Amino acid sequence: MQRRAFLAGAAFAGLAGCAGEPVWAPDDVVAAKAFRGTGPKSLTLYTMKNTSSGSGAHTAVLIDASQRVMWDPAGTFGHPTIPERNDVLFGFTPRVEQYYASYHARETFYIISQKVVVSPAVADQALQLVMAHGAVPKANCTRATSAILRKLSGFQGLPQTWYPNVLSDGFAKLPGVETREYRENDSDDKSLAARQIDMQIRADQSQ
Repeated sequence: MQRRAFLAGAAFAGLAGCAGEPVWAPDDVVAAKAFRGTGPKSLTLYTMKNTSSGSGAHTAVLIDASQRVMWDPAGTFGHPTIPERNDVLFGFTPRVEQYYASYHARETFYIISQKVVVSPAVADQALQLVMAHGAVPKANCTRATSAILRKLSGFQGLPQTWYPNVLSDGFAKLPGVETREYRENDSDDKSLAARQIDMQIRADQSQ
């Protein structure tokens, strides 16, 4: 059973609920959903933070390379229309990226995104590394992400860490970082956000 498929009315684990179960979407599904961005190649670090304490809760990376994917290690976001291979989510259009942000941001958590423009070679290396990594175990999202980023040219100085805020603070020191904050005030119940996103995706498909 695919661990990230959210359906209307389904219940979801909390933000810290991590898995490690292998998922492998078929070649034809991945190819059909592949999306290539039109701007410069880039890496965007997503850090989900607790609104009360500011502590980091989850780490992910949007990779805009030869195709645009989200590396969401041990995450809970997903939908049957969004193919996944072991924590790599394909077809990450700006619209899907907005769904991702909306799913995580709520009254108890907000998002810091940090974007860095990179060369096509670095972007594709990041893509290859996350695709080869395999499913990440529970609570290892930042450890796995920091290890991958440190293999990239220009990112070797990032800390190897288990802590989202430590990685985010290190990422903030990279040249040319563009930082944004995203908040929503909806309920802490992520199943409600999942149902709303499912309805929006269905509406998009019917147009």
